[in-house]
Amino acid sequence: MMGRVRAPHGLKGWIKVQPFTQEIEGLLDYPEWWLGGEGQWQQHRVAESAVHGSTVVARLDGFTDREAAVGLKGRQVAVPRAAMPESREGEFYWNDLLGMEVSHKNAAKLGLVARILETGANTVLVVQGEKEFLVPFIQGVIVNVDLKARQVIVDWEPV
Repeated sequence: MMGRVRAPHGLKGWIKVQPFTQEIEGLLDYPEWWLGGEGQWQQHRVAESAVHGSTVVARLDGFTDREAAVGLKGRQVAVPRAAMPESREGEFYWNDLLGMEVSHKNAAKLGLVARILETGANTVLVVQGEKEFLVPFIQGVIVNVDLKARQVIVDWEPV
């Protein structure tokens, strides 16, 4: 996910989007967005967009008034993977981490990455196993991420 529609913005069909990108303006690079969730997605062409404080505001083709934009509130914003740049060494797209097996460095399995939270201070992996664990995605805790093996090794003790 690249963001979430928070609310309509103004009277002319604009929406306010909370971006999940590292840089707020990251969403502005994509001329098409997919909006939806829970398996129901629709492609939309971005007619206009801009950074507005800590959010992005955008008008999608076909949305010309506030009432139309209200219906988009709460939808997730995504872009096709093929349109995204390759991740650099040591960087990962959240989507790559979902479903990965998480194990302690001593080989004890904790579970699978069920979802990812952005807390403001750092990113947190929600790991679902026998119990649910919240593992901070920070240096010192994350020992290794192996995309090919689909495994995250951590130096973290469940509480």
